[in-house]
Amino acid sequence: MVDEPAMTVDPAAEVVRASLVADLDNGFAKLVRAYQGVVYSVALRITGRPAEAEDLAAESLLRAYRALRGYDTARIEALVPRAWLLAIVVNTGRNAVRDANRRPAPASAEAQEYDRPAVGASVEDRVEADELGRELGAQLARLPHAQRAAVVLRHVADLPIAEVAEVLGCPEGTAKSHVFRGLHRLRALLDPRNDRATLTAPRSSR
Repeated sequence: MVDEPAMTVDPAAEVVRASLVADLDNGFAKLVRAYQGVVYSVALRITGRPAEAEDLAAESLLRAYRALRGYDTARIEALVPRAWLLAIVVNTGRNAVRDANRRPAPASAEAQEYDRPAVGASVEDRVEADELGRELGAQLARLPHAQRAAVVLRHVADLPIAEVAEVLGCPEGTAKSHVFRGLHRLRALLDPRNDRATLTAPRSSR
C-alpha cells in the first residue's frame, strides 16, 4: 500500500539490555541517553505542544523505570527497548491528546514551535520551516489517535513496520493500514500549496 523505506535497526538495543541486566540504575541512564531524542520527537507530534511533550516524555520515562524495577532478568533480556519505551509514550499520551483536544491551543510562540530549524538556517528558511511545522502539527492533531501514532512512529521515529506494530500492540497488517490511512488523510488535510511539507527534516533518499 505504501512504499517501505529500508528498515531502521536499533543499534543501542543490545547494549541497553545488557546494561539493564548488569545494573538497573546505570542501565536506565543509558536507556535515557539512547532514546530520549526519539521519545521527545514522538511525544511532540502526539501532543502537538512542546510543554506537553516534555511532560509526556518525563512521565513516560518515569513509568518505564517503575516498570523495569519489577522485571526479572529474563524479561529484560527479551526486551525490545525502543519499541517498549515508545509503547509507553503512545499509551501514556492517549489521555493527554484527549485532554488537549478539549481545550484551545495556546497562542504563545513557544507553543507553536514544532521543529527547530538547523542552526545557521536563513531567516527565510526558518520562517518556512515554522509555517510547515505548524500546519503539519495542526493537521496531525486531526487524525484518529491510532493513525497519528502510526504515522509518527513510521515517518518521524523512522521505525520499521514490525516495530510500529509492536508499539501499537497490533498485527503488522493493521499497523500498515493505520500508516496508509493516516498518510492518505493527512495529505487530504494539508493545503495543496504546501505539497513540500514533510513529517521530518529532509533526509537523503535510501
